[in-house]
Amino acid sequence: MGALDGVRVIDFGQYIAGPMTGMLLADQGAEVIKVDPPGGSVWDAPANATWNRGKRSIVLDLKDPEGVATARRLISSADVVVENFRPGVMDRLGLGAEAMTAAHPRLVYASMPGFASDDPRRGVAAWEGVVTAATATYYSRGTESGVTTPPVYTALPEASSYAAFQASVAIAMALIARDRDGVAQSIEVPLFDAMFGALGYRGQHPQTLRFTKGRMRTTQYECADGRWIMFHTGNQNVPQFMELAGITHWVDEGLFDPERWEELEAAEEALFRTKTAQEWEDLVAEAGSECTVCRTTEEWMAHPHARESLAVVEVQDPVLGATSQPGLTVRMSGTPGAIRPRVELDADREAILGSLDAASGGGAVPPATEEELRGALDGVKVLDLCIVLAGPTAGRTLAEYGADVIKIDAPTRGDQVIFFTDVSRAKRSVLLDLKSEEGLEVFWQLVDEADVIVQNYRHGAAERLGIDYEAVKARKPDIVYGSMNAFGHIGPWAHRPGHEQLAQATSGMQMRFGGDGRPTLQTNAINDYGTGFMGAYGVALALLHRNRTGEGQHIDGSLAYTAVALQSQFLIGHEGHVWDEARGQDSVGDGPVHRAYEASDGWLFLGARRADLERLEIAAGIEGIGTLEGDALASALEAAIATGTVDEWVAKLVAAGAGAHRVVETVRELMEDPWVVAHGLSVTREHMDRGMVTTTGPAARLSRTPLVPGRPAPTPGSDAREILEEIGLGDRFDELVSSGAVRTEGVAAG
Repeated sequence: MGALDGVRVIDFGQYIAGPMTGMLLADQGAEVIKVDPPGGSVWDAPANATWNRGKRSIVLDLKDPEGVATARRLISSADVVVENFRPGVMDRLGLGAEAMTAAHPRLVYASMPGFASDDPRRGVAAWEGVVTAATATYYSRGTESGVTTPPVYTALPEASSYAAFQASVAIAMALIARDRDGVAQSIEVPLFDAMFGALGYRGQHPQTLRFTKGRMRTTQYECADGRWIMFHTGNQNVPQFMELAGITHWVDEGLFDPERWEELEAAEEALFRTKTAQEWEDLVAEAGSECTVCRTTEEWMAHPHARESLAVVEVQDPVLGATSQPGLTVRMSGTPGAIRPRVELDADREAILGSLDAASGGGAVPPATEEELRGALDGVKVLDLCIVLAGPTAGRTLAEYGADVIKIDAPTRGDQVIFFTDVSRAKRSVLLDLKSEEGLEVFWQLVDEADVIVQNYRHGAAERLGIDYEAVKARKPDIVYGSMNAFGHIGPWAHRPGHEQLAQATSGMQMRFGGDGRPTLQTNAINDYGTGFMGAYGVALALLHRNRTGEGQHIDGSLAYTAVALQSQFLIGHEGHVWDEARGQDSVGDGPVHRAYEASDGWLFLGARRADLERLEIAAGIEGIGTLEGDALASALEAAIATGTVDEWVAKLVAAGAGAHRVVETVRELMEDPWVVAHGLSVTREHMDRGMVTTTGPAARLSRTPLVPGRPAPTPGSDAREILEEIGLGDRFDELVSSGAVRTEGVAAG
């Protein structure tokens, strides 16, 4: 049983974003009908075994009137439509959002174009690299030997994956809104806009995060066996590690004096060269601190924890045979969903067509009410107990959809609540000591009024406080309770702490991005923010189920689950699989027609197909390229593009039908782009204790219950009196502050 049982989805998607969205819906129980053109998916990739799993299949020729007529009949039977064509393509077929929602007023219609329908670039062929270049993710390493280095390409499909994540959340929220008032809506999640969800705190200005000398570093270290580890000092167990490693004398010797920074660096590097990478991973785990071997994705797929946690699962595919695929991205205790293999192309044609006369869109939707909604989650109350990025992003997303989110931080966390300004907009804040009897009393009274709790404590921490799911469920049986951690809640690593850097290291991201050299972090904190969006997706699914049945449940998300989903293009093990994706800090792209090129005044990214070369030769004036391949083709393109400016070549290439965009070099430039600002992707506002601050804004566009960024993140703890008054404890405010159970000042937004 899945939370989306009874929901019919028509998936017109191609490439990654649309099919991946359909997969996320199918995994949670939706009946997804995949519509492919004659001959099958436009992109014949092994990962289609993942993206099309759990779906039924029908082939329709949308260039033929009969095929379009059948598509209309399919849509008339549906609850949800998913498509990711360029703006206007479905409209020209008479299958666009405006026409279909007018004809079927309970339909949720989700579009994921590369650039938005009102973006001046909407007609550009928005290949993955083109969108990512436009969003300040391909950075340059600077100048080496007087020469500016090329922008560094990442093979990960961040833009498509983030569009799929946020579209899935939006669809679930739109279904919640439809259940409440009977009216559906259209959704647009452009890939360009979706990348602002991955950009996250990098888009914040001014930044307050600073690296502090005088402590062990969070970084990669080379070990005795030539392999690398990712070591993280982000939790309180570093002293235990130092004792096990035999380096407590470093403190007495004053090695942590900031003035001796270079000595400390050298000592650390020498220390980690004394054991193998696996020995260090084991020792740090024994200390309860954070470290993992930097593995390849292939190694992670076979790792015992990846298997036992079901981050990687075995699926029998009708085309590829036995495959290894990403597991469920979000786990649900009451509506667990299931991974089912894809079917052969057009396998369900007769059954689908035979069911059309009897089918009607809407599934098991309750009767509509007279309720007028401003947001899909109007009236929903959320307690956000999360720290750092992943969990708070889930809470922020729920707030953007209209929930009343109370951010609960510990008064003892130190002087800064890290990343607070980025991930706590639209929330109210209270600093509450859950280790005190009085603090727990306040918490339980908040629970009595809550619909949702989200937390990302270390394994066992919620249980020790007595606020784990089972404890809360005993008091509030219909609670929706979301838990997020590093490695999931089952498997041998379930108890291990971890951060973004470790998820990237163990799952293969750092090895791919670093290539043959030092493992390297991806530009964006993609596992953290992605896990936040998937946590919000799980909460939305659980609320949808609760609204229909009255039942609450527990949601489980993790950085490890997200890491494999983000690598779904590559993480598809099957006989004959070749690991040939672009790797390393010298990579500029996947091949001659999907890579960065240097013009006379900067860099641009070209995205095209081999079939486009003839048009490029004619329209762009690049003679002779139609017969070239590989390095010869790349050299010809390099020589031609170097003769003109970025703007000149982008115009020529786009006119020829290719995708092209200037490589945006800095996040500041992106966040100050007039179109970005006008469309709320960059939001500058007055904050209570920081003055004017710029942050990213929400990407998903819902026609009837739009997302709003909400108020700027408040001063931590500043809403305590108001919150206490709402639960009848206003008269005890001074007492609770005096006891230290509640704090109202002294902790800054980091």
